[in-house]
Amino acid sequence: MNDTVVQAAGCVLWRRSPAGDLEICLVHRPRYDDWSHPKGKLRPGEDPLAGALREVAEETGCTAEPGGALPAVRYTAHGRPKQVRWWAAEAVSGGFTPNDEVDRVAWLPPAAARARLTQPRDRDLVDALLRSLGGTPPGGAPRRD
Repeated sequence: MNDTVVQAAGCVLWRRSPAGDLEICLVHRPRYDDWSHPKGKLRPGEDPLAGALREVAEETGCTAEPGGALPAVRYTAHGRPKQVRWWAAEAVSGGFTPNDEVDRVAWLPPAAARARLTQPRDRDLVDALLRSLGGTPPGGAPRRD
């Protein structure tokens, strides 16, 4: 078995609706029939943040302005250890065009995004984004600075 850790990166992509409400972008991958945050494997020697922003552009068509780092996540995928580094990122321009890897995107309020995500580990990233933006996760205590 190959124990080399697969390195990946992604963003919890967000924007404000015309009404000013927070929306989070999720991508649907037909290969796995799942909903997740945009992410992907890093290219050899690629900076993790650059890779995260590249994956956002490839999967959502959006250019993103990176924010703070969010907690990295480690898990096993296809029998190999994988580490995904995450950032908050605001969508600033662009638009989605379906492709072979991602056939749909959804811009959802945080609670709906949490409910739609396929993997429970991805739900914690919604809460981390809310904390990074100064909000309170569902069921969380108010932030005290």
